Amino acid sequence: MRAATQTPGFDFTVPPELSAHAPAEARGLARDGVRMLVGRGDGSPTVEHRRFTDLPAVLRPGDLLVVNNSATLPAALPARLPDGTPVVLHLSSAHPDPRGTHLVELRRPAARGADSDFDAAAAQYFRPAESPARPGLPLTLPDGARAVLTRAFTARLWYARLALPQPLPDYLARHGKAIRYGYVDRDWPLSAYQTVFASEPGSSEMPSAARPFTAQLVSALVARGVLVAPITLHTGVASPEAHEAPYAERFRVPESTARLVEHVRAVGGRVIAVGTTAVRALESAVGPDGRPHAADGWTDLVVTPERGVRLVDGLLTGWHEPRASHLLMLEAIAGRPLLDLCYTEAIAHRYLWHEFGDVNLLLSYSS
Repeated sequence: MRAATQTPGFDFTVPPELSAHAPAEARGLARDGVRMLVGRGDGSPTVEHRRFTDLPAVLRPGDLLVVNNSATLPAALPARLPDGTPVVLHLSSAHPDPRGTHLVELRRPAARGADSDFDAAAAQYFRPAESPARPGLPLTLPDGARAVLTRAFTARLWYARLALPQPLPDYLARHGKAIRYGYVDRDWPLSAYQTVFASEPGSSEMPSAARPFTAQLVSALVARGVLVAPITLHTGVASPEAHEAPYAERFRVPESTARLVEHVRAVGGRVIAVGTTAVRALESAVGPDGRPHAADGWTDLVVTPERGVRLVDGLLTGWHEPRASHLLMLEAIAGRPLLDLCYTEAIAHRYLWHEFGDVNLLLSYSS
């Protein structure tokens, strides 16, 4: 273990070569063979460099892992502007809001090959001043479908009404691709963007903290006496170019999970969220009495150090960009000294970033 050294601010730089360009399986590893930096914040913060396969040994009997069972949709669709210009529509919610609208982002297709074909998955960011988005803009989608932008939500995201010839999941399965950003080397099948827990379709982007889990590792955790319970939170589109605060997302915390969280905490166990989505869902299910309750709806909760966390003792997460709002949630759970140490170590030891990269286990206490 290495003792903490303070790093001022979140002003760190991630070298481009630390982006994971492909799934672990394409890099010669098993899914659960990625690296895991374990940070403990009990007393003087410390870190350990591990493999994800070490997780059962790191956790203790009676710990509870709360996992997101949302499955990833092929949420990138080819579209055309009224003048025929191709664009890409990233659908940020499989579930319409109470007004019947969806959040969407328009992106510029990335040209590929000499024939000027377009790769709808690896789309490029439109700066707000360059974006064709405007109220009332109609978009032509495959198979006679249409989308009409209604109003801006942010400089990047717009509300849109969809007119589709079939239910949205079926339409996306036929015409959509998994959302892919420029740091990923090529299109990968949708299965590469699903976790072992995925059972409830609805996420625009993979709840990627759970990607390294395999059925064999889950069995080893259960044999160790570690508990596993699900929540559902359908992720929206998190553009890597615009570091916005989280917006409302659809979530559900089952009664059985709420009861198990309360029981584990009552007997001195640790509740460890797998991913920031699990934190957001759990903390949105805290009642006025401070206890976890079943919950189902939309959450716009933003977890910050000032707000703190009430149910979570640890977090398994990927690595975040220096301006990412999720870092405030991580600080609320782990504290700033531990977070600074982890990111200093991750860059020094060349951990890999993004959805196919390595992971960070943050434990607010270790006893």
